[in-house]
Amino acid sequence: MSELRVEAKEKELDRVLEFVNNMVKDIQCSQRAMIQLDVAVEELFVNIAHYAYGENGGDALIVAEMQKESAILSVTFIDSGMPYNPLQKEDPDITLSVEERQIGGLGIYMVKKTMDEIFYQYKNGQNHLTIKKKMSA
Repeated sequence: MSELRVEAKEKELDRVLEFVNNMVKDIQCSQRAMIQLDVAVEELFVNIAHYAYGENGGDALIVAEMQKESAILSVTFIDSGMPYNPLQKEDPDITLSVEERQIGGLGIYMVKKTMDEIFYQYKNGQNHLTIKKKMSA
């Protein structure tokens, strides 16, 4: 298990992506799985950076664990911002045209559709959002 603590600012996204990608460097991954992982990590971290703390700012802790035998990567995003469970947001109606759809919600919808597992809990005054993805080809 590895941890990375960063300021919850969009400028830290490259560090977060590099940290997560390093967790799978010894695993034979499909390009599709890597792209899906990167999109999910970007979506979740940027949401923390934009919405968790407001103007006050704060930190984000990213905890990653690679189970090499099963090639399953688990990444947990932890912040002390306002409590928010993005999984409770209603999925967008993707049958509507872009003009007809409400703004927001598409990113978390993509995360839910591309990760094998995703779950949220609020504990000890912190948001914990975990994604799991089988990374093998």
